[in-house]
Amino acid sequence: MNIGIPKEIKPNENRVALVPAGAAVLVSTGHTVIVEKGAGLGSDFADAQYLAAGAQIARDADAVWAAADLIVKVKEPVEPEWKRIKPGQGIFTYFHFAANESVTRALVASGAVCIAYETVELPSGELPLLTPMSEVAGRMAVQEGAKYLEHLHGGRGILLSGVPGVQPGKVVIIGGGVVGVNAAKIAAGMGAHVVILDISLERLRYLSDVMPANVQLIFSNRHNLLDQIAGADLVIGAVLVHGAVTPHLIRREDLQIMHKGAVIVDVSIDQGGCVETMHPTTHENPTFIVDGIVHYGVANMPGSVPLTSTLALTNATLPYVLQLANRGYRQALEESPALLKGLNIIGGKITHRKVAEAFGLEHHAAESLIG
Repeated sequence: MNIGIPKEIKPNENRVALVPAGAAVLVSTGHTVIVEKGAGLGSDFADAQYLAAGAQIARDADAVWAAADLIVKVKEPVEPEWKRIKPGQGIFTYFHFAANESVTRALVASGAVCIAYETVELPSGELPLLTPMSEVAGRMAVQEGAKYLEHLHGGRGILLSGVPGVQPGKVVIIGGGVVGVNAAKIAAGMGAHVVILDISLERLRYLSDVMPANVQLIFSNRHNLLDQIAGADLVIGAVLVHGAVTPHLIRREDLQIMHKGAVIVDVSIDQGGCVETMHPTTHENPTFIVDGIVHYGVANMPGSVPLTSTLALTNATLPYVLQLANRGYRQALEESPALLKGLNIIGGKITHRKVAEAFGLEHHAAESLIG
């Protein structure tokens, strides 16, 4: 199979979908890997390393897309890439369709086979290809939040750790999943007072056994949420509804009860965000202020630490790329329930129910379309 690795063109997205070691594995099993010139430079992988691994270097994106049976990316195809997609071409990447109608409709029209990293799901319910980037984003959320709490950036002027004689900052994390747990680890390690809100008592009981003493665990409901954000210095949105748009848990009017200069980092922004006043931002312009509250909505946070992120992501994705390449997408989807959960669009038809529901479009059972 011809596997194409285009350079990511989303602003400040420096990750690459395949490292040279992964290219060597694919080539050794009989596949052709075509990497766009310079695709790995943002993650510190030179073209020469891909050539040494047996990959081919294509002069531009058009050449990669034209030659590939399977495109492997990091982020969803953006508008300049839509015209390059071929009917029947496999695309394996983060799509987050339910939060982006224009991308959804473009990919439906393309006739491509769209398998989304974020909805590949194991029988246990684990999302193995979302987990590594959630780990990075959760840890970065505290790092970025701490920076924007500085007065220079419009924040309250709070040091999260505090100092002897001065109490630490308060970090409220909405959601106790992978993002939330990783954010809590970093914030607690800095010495902050940390609160995790979650709707699962089972999850809260588990977290009570593994979290340090400066992490408080509270059941998430409207009353408790408002009570906690009222005294927060940093709020981290770590809410995930598999494959669906994230509900707005913090409303516009709720900002009035927060401290002026408090910071909200909404990690769930790539699925629509859990804060009504949040919108996607970029690494170049990461924040904006609404009612005195600093909003951080960068949708590709791990893109700013591309070497770490690329290695973490490709460790997880390569086994699935191998399945798709070795068996072809139809057989791979038939044999792997996890991959089948990742199928969102095929041949102009939407196979993920929550994506279809998000835009009032027709849903089709995946099993009926891959035989």
